[in-house]
Amino acid sequence: MEERLVELETRVAFQENTLQELNDVVVRQQQQIDQLKSDLETIRVQVLALTPASLEENPA
Repeated sequence: MEERLVELETRVAFQENTLQELNDVVVRQQQQIDQLKSDLETIRVQVLALTPASLEENPA
């Protein structure tokens, strides 16, 4: 019985560690997503700012 309890406690500890590692990965991925969204918005604003000038230089 004692051996089984130790095994279960070991498994729980391992699972808790795995969950924490997975949570850390999710947090890092969300930070990357947030940064990419910010970068994309910056690029979008820059492209929109350039578009009128490009149309004036190259009339169709």
